[in-house]
Amino acid sequence: MILELDCGNSFIKWRVLDMGADVVVAHGASASAVALLEEFSCPVGVNVSRARLVSVRGDRETDEICICLSEALGIEVERASPAVQLGGVINGYVDHGRLGMDRWLAMVGAFQFRRSAMMVIDLGTAVTVDLVDPQGMHLGGYICPGVSLLRHQLHTHTRRISYSLPEGDASQCATAPGRTTAEAVERGCILMLHGFLSSQILQAEAYLGASFDIYATGGDAAFISDIPRIKCIPDLVFRGLAIACP
Repeated sequence: MILELDCGNSFIKWRVLDMGADVVVAHGASASAVALLEEFSCPVGVNVSRARLVSVRGDRETDEICICLSEALGIEVERASPAVQLGGVINGYVDHGRLGMDRWLAMVGAFQFRRSAMMVIDLGTAVTVDLVDPQGMHLGGYICPGVSLLRHQLHTHTRRISYSLPEGDASQCATAPGRTTAEAVERGCILMLHGFLSSQILQAEAYLGASFDIYATGGDAAFISDIPRIKCIPDLVFRGLAIACP
């Protein structure tokens, strides 16, 4: 079995994949490698023989995560590296090594579905949008703050905006004008996200034509599941990771 890890800005998302049955037997999200080991602690019947990892964190922090896991589990941790081309996708950045690895692997994973023109949206701490033409050429993309960052900025820089997390969670369920601060902030942030992505889809037609696939992944993908044409694929980055580290 293989331990797969996606080290994002906020959490380390992980899962254990049974390669023989192509089944996920365990998964989670942890704040650190130490917390991951405490939560993971090898479920009964799970024998992990190796690990593969993708990270958007600094080299030093990523190295520490790899060493921590390798020493604790006694396994090799293979790390995905930037590439000019992978899985039929050509890296479109001027300096290919500067493209975020999560964005890169999400594109590679998504391209395997139909190998056609596509938009790939990753909704995490930041929201990223990337365009790929039918030949697999990455045309570039966009980065903007995610819902959590928008919310944090309002909490941090606006004196009288404050509410509890349960209030915020309950306020996300509708788009009617908010009648409390929590409702106004949560719904405003989600509508801002909707507006940004809807404009991106319209704009993409100038680069990809009228017919292209739209894939979304990341922790906040549920916020946009009601936008037409979008296919939410939770494991796009892991799919790309399997190609980068077969």
